[in-house]
Amino acid sequence: MKTLFATGYRAHELQIFNQKHKHIPFIKKAIEAKLIPIIEDGLEWVITPGQYGFDLWVCEVVLELKSLYPQLKLSIITAFMNPEEQWNDEKKEYYHQIISKTDYYGAVSHQPYVGPWQFQARDELLFRKSDGLLLFYDEEAAEGSAKYVKEKALKKHEENGYELVFLTAEDIQNAAEEESYDSYIDSYEAGYDEPVE
Repeated sequence: MKTLFATGYRAHELQIFNQKHKHIPFIKKAIEAKLIPIIEDGLEWVITPGQYGFDLWVCEVVLELKSLYPQLKLSIITAFMNPEEQWNDEKKEYYHQIISKTDYYGAVSHQPYVGPWQFQARDELLFRKSDGLLLFYDEEAAEGSAKYVKEKALKKHEENGYELVFLTAEDIQNAAEEESYDSYIDSYEAGYDEPVE
């Protein structure tokens, strides 16, 4: 797989309303765990719609991984111009920091939001440009915006073997448990070196 389309839930669909939410580091750790084997298998590009939530956390992880995998490139392709226009200043600043570091940034429709057809056109393009999909979707959670992408990806998979990689709540739970285990071991080992009185 050379090009991976990555998308999933928007932040508000996960009840996450700012970048300080305690679950974001675990989501990012789970993203990294999914991406590294694909990168080591020859992945060159990660492309995403850049929506506030999973898409931008993927971007953060890719930007961090570029120091280890300099061949990796990141692209954000939005449905329309200035999707961040209605966001608060904190979200806008975060978004602009990320897009300033991407290898390619563009919009499918060169006008502001007009209608849902812009999202469909964007998704069609991202599917056409990619060999596989990393999708944060959980059957047991709320359906959210990722449901449409999942249905389209499953159809492409059946038709031509389009690759699918799912990230679920269980992956995030595993990342959280691993992180807390690592913290426990680190604090245990740090205390282990203390002299006994």
